[in-house]
Amino acid sequence: MSSALANVADTEFERKASEIKQSGQSPFTREVTAFRAPLHSDPPDEGYDDGHETASRVSKMNTSEERARKTGEMHGEVMEPPDVVNMSPVEAVFNVGKRIKMRVRRVCHRCNTTFAAKSECSKCRHVRCEQCPRYPLKENEADSPAHLEETEVVVRVNHENSPILADLFWGNCQVELRRPSKTGGQDLVHRKPRQRVRRTCHECQTLFTPGSKTCADCGHTRCTDCPRDPDKYPFGYPGDVLGPKTDARFECLSCQTPYPVQAENGTSCQTCGLEKSGESPRSVPRKIQPIPDPDVLFKLQATLAGLASSSL
Repeated sequence: MSSALANVADTEFERKASEIKQSGQSPFTREVTAFRAPLHSDPPDEGYDDGHETASRVSKMNTSEERARKTGEMHGEVMEPPDVVNMSPVEAVFNVGKRIKMRVRRVCHRCNTTFAAKSECSKCRHVRCEQCPRYPLKENEADSPAHLEETEVVVRVNHENSPILADLFWGNCQVELRRPSKTGGQDLVHRKPRQRVRRTCHECQTLFTPGSKTCADCGHTRCTDCPRDPDKYPFGYPGDVLGPKTDARFECLSCQTPYPVQAENGTSCQTCGLEKSGESPRSVPRKIQPIPDPDVLFKLQATLAGLASSSL
């Protein structure tokens, strides 16, 4: 049977070669090889169906043109298939139709973690067993009465024994955020950014040690003349002694509001109106909020009044 088919193929090949030779074309063209007798190994022209896969015969030229058209629509250009010139309309390919596959997931029945490619749970190291549910279910398992009863039991148990939700409100508790050190030492603790304060001795220009009020170089006690970086209060800081260059400032006997620098007796307090006298104590360095400048307040009030009138 095979020898007879081979003889038929040789005869057909010689006939086509002689026709092309008489027409003046080269016998070694692609079209000569396209016209050959079908052998026993070639599939039929109308396709085939082996019970598992179904194949249909599709023109190779049409497939190439469709691919070029879709690529052109995707990129917004007009594209021509490059192999149409060297392609015969008789050439065809088989389009194999395959069933749509469903991705199956297995979940650990102990910790509800989805299994990966391995059959071992990545969280609790449980080996996948028959109790681990499968999604989607098999056709015979989804409609079975036993499965419906198991589902109802699981839903009822989960409803009765609902999980306890974590309380995310910490209140006034101090929660520390830690992360391991890259060098393997002590864990790193997250702290809020702080302003680094530097005090310099005004006698030897040496920085004070943090937490110390005595200069480590000359032994000078920190006073109001020692500058602070950055500045904060205008009349000294708590814990400082009065320096020799600091002007004497007195405060109100009633409300402890400081009087202006070099204020004479009889000067009224800006807060309560009490006049300065010989009994007024000297103001010690402490936290004092500066009194707003009246000129600045007047300019601010004028600006707000102008904005209010323009909006009307």
